[in-house]
Amino acid sequence: MPKSSNLYVRIEPDVKEQAEKVFDSLGISMSNAVGLFLKQVVINQAIPFELRLAPAKIKSVATMTEVEFNAELEKGYADYLAGKGRPTEEVFSDIRKGLNA
Repeated sequence: MPKSSNLYVRIEPDVKEQAEKVFDSLGISMSNAVGLFLKQVVINQAIPFELRLAPAKIKSVATMTEVEFNAELEKGYADYLAGKGRPTEEVFSDIRKGLNA
C-alpha cells in the first residue's frame, strides 16, 4: 500500500530533538517510528504501552523541612497509638518475599 497520507503534529522542540537522537541511534527515521507506532495501534487495537500516572514521590528525610519531618513523626505516632502498626517480623517477611529472598 503506497504511503499517501501526511500527518502533521505539534510537539515540543526538545522532545522532538531527543526522540530524533534515539531514532538515529536505532537507524530509523521519525517518519518510520511514527509509522511503527501507528501499525502497533492497529494490530493491538490499543496504545502499545501502559498509560499511568507518575508514581508518588517517596518522602525523604533529606528533602523534608523540620516542620514536615515532625508532622510525619506525629502521624506515625498517632498510627501507633491507634493500633495501625504491624509486627516487625511480619514487615520484614513481606520485604523478603518481595525480594524473593
